[in-house]
Amino acid sequence: MAKARDSGFVVISSPIATLNSKRIVELALKHRLPGIYPTGQFVEEGGLMAYSMSIAALYRRAATYVDKILKGAKPTDLPVERPIKFEFIVNLKAAKQIGLTIPPNVLVRADKVMK
Repeated sequence: MAKARDSGFVVISSPIATLNSKRIVELALKHRLPGIYPTGQFVEEGGLMAYSMSIAALYRRAATYVDKILKGAKPTDLPVERPIKFEFIVNLKAAKQIGLTIPPNVLVRADKVMK
């Protein structure tokens, strides 16, 4: 990928990727590769951008399920829900490090812009 120079990459959510997030981000920055990551953790560690479901929103929904179960609901009677809140995070420092300019219309759509 580093030799192609005209490419970027997408990291798919997996335990292995999450455990190696720092190393993945370091390699991307070293080789000046733009990447989009599965969680904000990667962006906080220096990655370019992430688009993912809101982990905080998932935890809140899980808490409502725990509450219902503790009040007597059967887990098998509760519906399976899909995530409804997603977050788009952009790291401008990472963009600068890899020599990339993020267009203003992309930044406006971001839920969080890290400088």
